[in-house]
Amino acid sequence: MTKPIKPNDKPSKGTQSAKTSGISSVPSIESIKKPAKGIYVLPNLFTTAGLFAGFYAIMQSRIGNFEAACLAIYAAMIMDILDGRLARLTNTMSDFGSEYDSLADMVSFGVAPAMVMYEFAFSSLGKLGSLVAFVYIACTALRLARFNVQKLDEKRYFVGVPSPGAAALIASLIWVCIDYKVAALDVRYGLVIVMVLVALSMVSNIQYRSFKDVDFRDKMPFVGLILLVIAIAIIYLDPPLAFLSIGVIYLVSGTIGYAYGKFSLNKASKQKPGS
Repeated sequence: MTKPIKPNDKPSKGTQSAKTSGISSVPSIESIKKPAKGIYVLPNLFTTAGLFAGFYAIMQSRIGNFEAACLAIYAAMIMDILDGRLARLTNTMSDFGSEYDSLADMVSFGVAPAMVMYEFAFSSLGKLGSLVAFVYIACTALRLARFNVQKLDEKRYFVGVPSPGAAALIASLIWVCIDYKVAALDVRYGLVIVMVLVALSMVSNIQYRSFKDVDFRDKMPFVGLILLVIAIAIIYLDPPLAFLSIGVIYLVSGTIGYAYGKFSLNKASKQKPGS
């Protein structure tokens, strides 16, 4: 006859449960989430095209074809805009696409403009030229890393100049020098100052409009259409100077807005309560 187990009797070693023995249960193979086997083709195809445009810009600068290198940076910027828009419109956003886009941006908007500028004007400066190019690349990497980890509720603004806009500004500056036949040796120190300022603006805390809240599917007033036609005509007359002007206005607008906000905050803090 088997002996009945009393309530105060301890269970034997073989009958101890995993919970009482301190051994956690091992999950089954079916419960482990497997990584995705595929990637979305459409947005990543545009990201790859932007990456190739950055590579093409570097290769063209090595042979002295700087105008083609600048146009390639513009093409990379357009691809960067399209891949994000397509990912949102087609609901094909993924962690892989986000990481791939950041790596492509590092090449197209970090390494490419720095190398193009180095080959154009900084190679004759020796270590100073190499240092400025590296500072620009490092600031681009910091800008992209900060953008990836930041969770901003306000989508209308970027913190710091976005790397595509900074790269387009550098490309426009080089293109203007080529179009107006300005010798790089005559303006190389000025280009050093501008490139350092643009690099620092990427890692600054200044807010710049992102224009993500603009819906191009909305109706446009007739006056807006006229202004758009005038803008296209101005770009057609002198594309490099027009693009450079747009970049400078965008850069300065954020700085002015930041300075005005600081001034208003200091003025409000100096006012006495109840005045």
